[in-house]
This record gives sequence, C-alpha cells and structure tokens, in this order.
Amino acid sequence: MSKTSFESSSTPFFKSLKAKVNHYFSQTGKSRNGGPALFCKGLGLILSAIAVYFILVFFSPHWIIAVLLCAVFGANLAAIGFNVMHEGGHGSFSRHKWINSVSAYSLNIMGGTIHFWKQKHNIDHHTYTNIDGMDHDIDIKFMRMHEEQQRKGHHRFQQYYWILLYGVSYIAWVLYQDFEKYFSGKMGRDGKKIKIDFREHLIFWITKLGYISLYLLLPVLMLGFVKALIGFIIAAVVCGFTLSIVFQLAHVVEGTSFPENINGKIQNEWAVHQISSTANFATRSKLAYFFLGGLNFQVEHHLFPGISHVHYPKINEFVKETCKEFDICYLEHRTMLKAFISHLSHLKKLGITN
Repeated sequence: MSKTSFESSSTPFFKSLKAKVNHYFSQTGKSRNGGPALFCKGLGLILSAIAVYFILVFFSPHWIIAVLLCAVFGANLAAIGFNVMHEGGHGSFSRHKWINSVSAYSLNIMGGTIHFWKQKHNIDHHTYTNIDGMDHDIDIKFMRMHEEQQRKGHHRFQQYYWILLYGVSYIAWVLYQDFEKYFSGKMGRDGKKIKIDFREHLIFWITKLGYISLYLLLPVLMLGFVKALIGFIIAAVVCGFTLSIVFQLAHVVEGTSFPENINGKIQNEWAVHQISSTANFATRSKLAYFFLGGLNFQVEHHLFPGISHVHYPKINEFVKETCKEFDICYLEHRTMLKAFISHLSHLKKLGITN
C-alpha cells in the first residue's frame, strides 16, 4: 500500500489551536491525564460489572430481572470500553504507563485484542479518518458508508437492517474478525501486514480461551445451555449496538467528509481533515458525557487523543473559537437523537443513489 500524506506546507490552524491548549495546561498546572476522579470512575464501572456477572451466574435471579441485568451488563461492558480501555489505549488514563497498559488490557477481558485495536484504532482510524481503504472502521460488510464504496442491490435496505448488523457487531468482532486478523496478519483486506510476536500469540489464545470459558462455558455449567446462551446474546447485542452507534454518530452522518485519496495525498492539513470528517453530539448532556467517556466530544478527541476526556469540555471552547477564526466548519448535533436521525438519513441516501 502506498503511503498517504496530508497537506503539511502550512498548518496555521493547528498551530494556533495547540498554542491555546498548551497555554491552558501551562497556566492551570493540570495534568493532561484522567487523574484520581477517572480512576475511581473506572474502578466503579469494573466492580459493578463483576457484581452483575456474579449475580447472573451464581444466584440465578428471576428471568425478568435476569434479562434486565444482562442488558445492564452489556451496557456496563461498553462503558468500561469507553472510559477505561479507550483511555488506557491512548495512554491518557493515567500518568503512569503501567496503569495505562492495565487499563488497555481490559479489552482482552472483554474478549477483544488490544494489540489489534491499537493498530486499527490508534493508527488507521485516528490518522486516516473516513478515508476509504485506510480507515477500516468504515469498511462494514453489507453496508455502504460513503459514496466511494460501490452500491449494491441490498444497500437499498440498509436503513432497515443496520440494527441487526450493529447488534451482532461485538460477537462478530471477538469471535470472528479477530481470528480473521490473526490468521491473515492484516487489519483489512488491503491492509498492511502486522507484526505478531510470540508474546502476542500467547496473549491472543489466552484471551480467546478465557473469554469463551468466562462468558459461555461457566454460565452453561451453572445455568444450563439455553439460559446461558440467551443471556450471552442479550449482553453482547446491547454492548455491540452501543459501541457501534457511538462510532457512527461521530463519523457517519450527514455533513462529515470522506475525502478522496488522490495519488496518496489528502488536500487538507491533518487537523482540518479531522474536523471535517468528525461530528460532535449531545455535548451538553452530562449523562452522555459520563457514560461515553467524553466520546460525544469526538472532534476534540481526534485532535488531541493523548489528552483525557475530562478536559474535552474546556478544549471544546478553544476548538470552536479557532474554527471561527479560520472559517472552518464545525459539525455538531445538539442531541443524540438528532445525530441518530442524521445517520439514518445518510444510510438511506447512500442506499438509493450512486
């Protein structure tokens, strides 16, 4: 694959923005990491997930309560992903490297593979956001996410069947796609080869065997096959749906750009590209901010992925101010519902037009 680069001869926008952000941290003396508050929040999310798991597996509550707790467990896993794993994977959870590493490996406890995630997310997605063939997050089977992708007959129905694909995305990720990456050695069909040393081979198989044992085999032994399978599906669907929706509302809505890669060159500086391909949503919602780990401030996250989300509301002020100075369009949906409607409109349009 040829190297893709961004316009770098002049980057006045990002220089101005970084100066404001650096001045803020210098003036306040605040750490760029999450700090004690985020640590306590993350610990609370992990302990709550463990508690719900033990209640479901070892105490077998009434089926109505069990169904509700399975849904809560799935949402809890997603919240750990947003607040603990994601921050640790970007090195922003703590100022201590080993704590960030432990936080990142919470993904493996949920069945994923942090080694693959860092390549796919930190490098491919964050560098080449919404660029076809480079950002594998927009390469979803049976879905047409942007105009550069070929339209097929079944895409006319994607505005209806998206709910099924988003629901099974977590199961497909941990039980199929990770194995696809492992045996092919690539992030995507046209992706470059990734290095997997002996340590990562070992971690991969321990992760997958541990996941199957913890999430399937032990529940089957304690509850029986049918109850365990139903509970697993409920939790996995809620988790997968939540994770998918958050990504889609941030990048695949009306107004976000999917720039054309012309001879390995993107005609924008990197920071401007990030703003044009990303959208914020529900930034005034304290509940969304808490649960999503600040990922509703997706623009700020893409511009400063190494800074914890606890600072995004303040950085948001600098970004909006600088965008206004440089006449750069800043896309934001006031509520999550409006972002969701925009996403569905985007899918409908791509499903019926070439």
